[in-house]
Amino acid sequence: MTEILFYHLTESKLEDALPPLLDKSVERGWRVVVQTVDADRRDALDTHLWVYRDESFLPHGTDAGDFAADQPVLLVADDGNANAATVRFVIDGASPPDVSAYERIVFMFDGYDQEQLEGARGHWKRLKGEGHTLTYWQQNRDGRWEKKA
Repeated sequence: MTEILFYHLTESKLEDALPPLLDKSVERGWRVVVQTVDADRRDALDTHLWVYRDESFLPHGTDAGDFAADQPVLLVADDGNANAATVRFVIDGASPPDVSAYERIVFMFDGYDQEQLEGARGHWKRLKGEGHTLTYWQQNRDGRWEKKA
């Protein structure tokens, strides 16, 4: 059964919260695909991940680049999975593919963006109705994740 997590951003932007989660995924040996809403957003996130912190290196690429299948973290703007990832991050209100194709799906959504908030609620209701086990995480004032449900 797929583990499905919802991460509610309330204290930081996605650009600050996503890289540490991707770092941890890579450290665990997981192959990850990050799905966003369009190619422009994918490319902006790609640029950000190269420079988000001076002392780190997060190996990644996009589905538009060479060697997409070899990337431990692959950024996409559709439902592709060229790197055979078992973990999928769904961000920016993107619509996820079939969740059963993954070991873990992580929805990350901005709590101050009404459209993303409503989209996350809709995904929660649908997936809960299909019988999936879901967990909900929200940032505390320090930006740390706390399990709420």
